Amino acid sequence: MTTETELISQLQAKGNKDAAFRELIAQYKERLYWHIRSIVKSHNDADDVLQNTFIKVYKSIDGFKGNSKLYSWLYRIATNEAITLINKNAKRLQITNEEVQNLAIDNMESDVYFEGDAIQLKLQKAIATLPEKQQLVFNMKYFQDIKYKDMSEILDTSEGALKASYHIATKKIEAYLTNN
Repeated sequence: MTTETELISQLQAKGNKDAAFRELIAQYKERLYWHIRSIVKSHNDADDVLQNTFIKVYKSIDGFKGNSKLYSWLYRIATNEAITLINKNAKRLQITNEEVQNLAIDNMESDVYFEGDAIQLKLQKAIATLPEKQQLVFNMKYFQDIKYKDMSEILDTSEGALKASYHIATKKIEAYLTNN
């Protein structure tokens, strides 16, 4: 397995870029898929966003300065692409982002790729009631166990603010689950 520094060098070198990019995809596609899926909920949408993410990474890797970890940069692009899809769907359907999320959750039951049960569906409904930033923070911490330090780089927010968002999100989810 190539180190991150070596991989970045290979990605930015002209001759070996395609092989390095295949390595990048192999290393990150599953983690990025599940991160995106936690935002957009649908398997098909997650696949589309993942593809768009890798296209954007391929086109802009030469501009990567190394100010953050490659992992954080990839997650930031994936997060922005997922939010862009939600915004685009909301605009196309002329509904709010929250309504787009609720539609996605309603469709989860018929999604052949969703392996959850009624409790997981209820948790997803509770998460959907949170503001966008709290949803991101909760999903990244609870489901992916991303450290606040890394999350801070991905979301460009202080660790303290992220901890507060997570705490508030868990309280709101707890209240939703006990009242519904």
